[in-house]
Amino acid sequence: MCRISLFPLLLSVLVTFSFISVSGQICLNTTGTFRPNTTYDSNRRLILSSLASNVTSRDGFFYNSSIGQEPDRVYAMGLCIPGAQSKHCSECITKAVTDMIQNCPNQTEAFSWPGTETLCMVRYANSSFFGSMNLEPNSLRYNTGNITINMSEFERIWDAFMIKLIDTASAGRSGASSSSSGKYYAADITSLTTFQRVYALMECTPDLSPENCEACLRANVRRYQECCRGNQGGVARRPSCFFRWDLYPFLGAFDNISTKAAPQQPLTGDGDDGDSLSVGAIVGIVAAIIVIVLVLLALAFVFYRRRKSHEEVDFQSVDDISTTHSLQFDFKTIEAATDKFSSSNRLGQGRFGEVYKGILPNGTEVAVKRLSKTSGQCALLEFKNEVLVVTKLQHRHIVRLLGCCLEPEEKIIVYEFVPNNSLDYLLFDPSKQGQLDWTMRYKIITGIARGILYLQQDSRLIIIHRDLKTSNILLDADINPKITGFGMARITMADQTLENTSRIVGTYGYMSPEYALHGQFSTKSDVYSFGVLVLEIIIGKKNSSFHETDSNGSNLVTYAWKLWRNGSPLELVDPFVRESCDSSEVVRCIHIALLCVQENPMDRPTLSTIILMLTSNTITLPVPQQPGFFVQITRDQNSSAVDLESGQSTGPLVS
Repeated sequence: MCRISLFPLLLSVLVTFSFISVSGQICLNTTGTFRPNTTYDSNRRLILSSLASNVTSRDGFFYNSSIGQEPDRVYAMGLCIPGAQSKHCSECITKAVTDMIQNCPNQTEAFSWPGTETLCMVRYANSSFFGSMNLEPNSLRYNTGNITINMSEFERIWDAFMIKLIDTASAGRSGASSSSSGKYYAADITSLTTFQRVYALMECTPDLSPENCEACLRANVRRYQECCRGNQGGVARRPSCFFRWDLYPFLGAFDNISTKAAPQQPLTGDGDDGDSLSVGAIVGIVAAIIVIVLVLLALAFVFYRRRKSHEEVDFQSVDDISTTHSLQFDFKTIEAATDKFSSSNRLGQGRFGEVYKGILPNGTEVAVKRLSKTSGQCALLEFKNEVLVVTKLQHRHIVRLLGCCLEPEEKIIVYEFVPNNSLDYLLFDPSKQGQLDWTMRYKIITGIARGILYLQQDSRLIIIHRDLKTSNILLDADINPKITGFGMARITMADQTLENTSRIVGTYGYMSPEYALHGQFSTKSDVYSFGVLVLEIIIGKKNSSFHETDSNGSNLVTYAWKLWRNGSPLELVDPFVRESCDSSEVVRCIHIALLCVQENPMDRPTLSTIILMLTSNTITLPVPQQPGFFVQITRDQNSSAVDLESGQSTGPLVS
């Protein structure tokens, strides 16, 4: 019989209830004060008095505005979290305003993130803060109770959970506008043990950029870690963002969220009955085992038949693309947008056709990928696969599909236009690679990692890209990476399942050994490709160029491993950034890359662990094992036995 003491549980509840009842407003004295009954005071009271009704009358539960003329102008903002009841939202904002006027009687600026039934935010100031990230001042409160489970295990789970939440919140909700409080919001649950869970909530004001939201949330989590790591909950508040976690649900934010149960531990009973089973029980167990075996055999047969049919032909037609939710463009619209596919608008050559820049009637710039009329069945299959996969994805580090054209003689994909072209276009051009300093390269590395993490863990599907390379990484105006080239991607049911294929697709040099030589692929195959990408970003050279220059048949992975073993990893660094880079950060990235290209797939880290390694210097990295040295394969360039690319880019690519 399991006995549970109620005293620690009651004590925990009492502590946490006292914790959340603390007032939340912060009055700023750094921006000046005002006298009572002045014009500024009247404007402040006026705009704050209508804030609750203005917030609750909007579908997105977010409102910002200003009132008055300078220097007595007052700027105000209010929001409630998604899913809040209008009544609770109104009560939360009204109380925040009342407390703010009472406790900040003459301060020209203040903010508050209070919460009882729900979470809301109120802020006012004498200068505009709309669209700006403000990290100071910050407020931190924590539960004084200590974590009782193994701290190493707790920190591993907690750190991975925080990374996932930051990425989810800062990515922005699909379809959420800048006038919606749900734009940068995440609330989720994860299991610590069979009976204990972690609840966490993060939110940024929706007027921020994704990058500023991420920076603000990271500052909150880091602030908590520095102060209160090991305590049973905490809340960190800044003018632009909010973070709270606890061991119990709060603010009604988790009512519709479920989590996978923690692994069940073996149960032992009292007495001697546990050592014996009745004949009836034995018969039942045997019968159940027979049924399970038969079901598994049937499933294996179905899986085998499906797998064979998939390898013979992936799709019979492109008709079912029309069932996706992407916008359908007519050919005339795209033809006009690209000036009849003018050569002056040509951006590059994709895997199955040319890519053009276009401008839609509403002024939106787009990238248009047109399937070549001479393309074979494989190209048509990749076209369809790309549309079906990318339509399901929504992440700031994944290229966004705007729609497609599916006319009998034309197959076209329309993507968002990414102005800085592909990574290889800048990285491998001696006249351009100097534009990528180490800060930008590190930003690209972490962005790619977050994009792959989304594909493998945080999207609705588990997707193996199978062709990660520099030409499939696009760079936007702010040098944020966006993964593209999903024509050969595969959707799997479990991220650790090793699959086999007789049709090896991708680019030699980025392929993991088990995939290139045996056709075996998993999420760890993309981890290997990521490791090669990181090494290329650091050295500023193509992996394939080593085959041309090294008489020993070496490659980038081999070269990096030799430098690491010789204790001179910084020799790998591109001379353009060697003098100005953070050497410890570069060495850490090389270390992570070598962990990713280890020969045994099981030794390679997961993407959540990789991001933790990239963003936290407190994590001790394991010693890398020997890489899976890539075996150079000589083949006839006209061979069609396998679907490969040489790894060389023909020019600037868009997808």
